[in-house]
Amino acid sequence: MNSTRAQLLIDSQCSLGEGATWCAASGRFWWTDIEGEKLWRYDSRDQKSESFPMPERLACFTPCADARFLLLGLASRLAFYEIATGNIDTIMEVEAGLPTRLNDGRCDREGRFVFGTKHDVDDAEAIGGFYRLNRDLSLERLPLGNCAISNSIGFTPDGATMYYCDSPTRQIRVCDYPTFANDRVFVELTDASGVPDGSIVDAEGGLWNAQWGGARVVRYGRDGRETARLDVPTAQPSCVAFGGADFGTLYVTSARIGLDDDTLKCDAHAGGVFAATPGARGIAEAVFAGKA
Repeated sequence: MNSTRAQLLIDSQCSLGEGATWCAASGRFWWTDIEGEKLWRYDSRDQKSESFPMPERLACFTPCADARFLLLGLASRLAFYEIATGNIDTIMEVEAGLPTRLNDGRCDREGRFVFGTKHDVDDAEAIGGFYRLNRDLSLERLPLGNCAISNSIGFTPDGATMYYCDSPTRQIRVCDYPTFANDRVFVELTDASGVPDGSIVDAEGGLWNAQWGGARVVRYGRDGRETARLDVPTAQPSCVAFGGADFGTLYVTSARIGLDDDTLKCDAHAGGVFAATPGARGIAEAVFAGKA
């Protein structure tokens, strides 16, 4: 098993950094501070980062086929965001009337946005679900059961397999896609620390999973066996994305939320973005193919 260590790239001090996303069209890395209600962008060419205020918590997002726009998964709704102007055009609310918010999300290989929700009050109560926003902007609930905290959504390079999890169960699940048949446990975390958070799939089909509370990112092969481990020098890594010119850089977001002052004295860069070159390569992730 290979092991390496990520290094601090951006000391963004996010309360809840999430949504790691590499935009191949622009060559930029994007992420969100959910609780800080900010969208962040980093350009590796000049090593500059900037943030943009959001009208509410931004949980997840994806670039669109029309590169002028992002599809936003805000706490309560889906919306299009025009990057140049900051204009936000609501598509629809999600789980209106429930004490939930949107959480993890990624596009499938056909350019449809697959996302989940989480209980916004009691993380242990499974009342949320998994959804897909189709290219015609229709929304469907996926037959994957309820969840307390949706996470780890990802797709193999051929698009035929989907990964997902309900974090409190400490299990990552896998199923055929888009039929959702053969739904089964892929990995179960059994050690004392860490729960599965955001994931990305590499070019060989390995799943890289950020493990909240475990200070690590772990790669699992197609058979569910651990094949590599990336140590992250912060307690709460939250999401991962491959990027860079050759998709050889692994970006890792993290969070400060829930850490007390004494802990933060020893974890001063919590909420930052970390990076490593673990020897694997990613692929260009699909963008949302619907119309803005």
